[in-house]
Amino acid sequence: MNTHCTLPYPPSMQRAFFLSRHKRFTVEAETASGERLAAHTNNTGSMMGLLRPGREILLSPAANPARKLKWTLEAVRLSGTWVGVNTSTPNRMIRAAWETGAIPEMAGFEHFRPEAKVGDSRLDAYLSGTRGELWVECKNVTLVEDQVAAFPDAVTERGQKHLRELMDLAGRGVRVALFFLVQRTDARCFGPADYIDPVYAELFYEALGRGVEIWPHVAVVDERGVTLGKRLEVVRS
Repeated sequence: MNTHCTLPYPPSMQRAFFLSRHKRFTVEAETASGERLAAHTNNTGSMMGLLRPGREILLSPAANPARKLKWTLEAVRLSGTWVGVNTSTPNRMIRAAWETGAIPEMAGFEHFRPEAKVGDSRLDAYLSGTRGELWVECKNVTLVEDQVAAFPDAVTERGQKHLRELMDLAGRGVRVALFFLVQRTDARCFGPADYIDPVYAELFYEALGRGVEIWPHVAVVDERGVTLGKRLEVVRS
C-alpha cells in the first residue's frame, strides 16, 4: 500500500452498493445496514462496464451541507480494485502534480491558473513563467479494454472541440498538453477509443502529429484517496 496519498479522501467516506442511475447525474445506493442513499455523479460518460447493481461504491460527503444530494460518487469496485469516476479529480491532480513536481514537463512554470479562458471556451489549466506558457486540458479515464486504457467511453463533441482548440494553439507556436488520468491500475498503455468515437480518435492522432503533448498517467485509487502513478505509453495509430 502507498505511504503517501496525493489527493486524500475526507475521513467521513461512505461505502455503499450501487442500485441504479437516474438522469445521468443521480445514483441510488444502499449501505450494508440497508439505508438508501442518493448521490450526485459528475461523470456524464457511460462508465461502461462499471455501474452494475450490487457493485460496491465509495461516496464522499458534499462540501456544502445545504446541497440537495448529500453524497458524491467517487469510485466503483471492480474485480477487487477501485476505479475512480469523479471527473473533477484530474483537475485537482494536475495542480497537485505541478505543486509537487510529479510531472517533469510542468517544472519551471511559476504560475498556475485553473479553468483559464482561451478563445470562446476554457481549458483546465494555464501555466506561465520563465519557461513561457503551457495550456493543459484534463480528462478522466475509466475504460480499459484488453489492458489498453481508452478515452472516451461515449461520443464526446466537447472532447473533439478541445482537441481542435489545442491544435489551433499548437499551430500558433503555443505549448499545449492533454493530461489523461486513468483512475484504475489494470492498463499497460493508452489510446483513443476509436470503437466508440472514431472522430475523436482521428483528431487525437492528428493532434499528436501537430505537437500536442499527451500525458496519460495511472492513478492508484483506494479507500484513502487517489495517488498519481506511472506514465503510460501511447498506442500509435
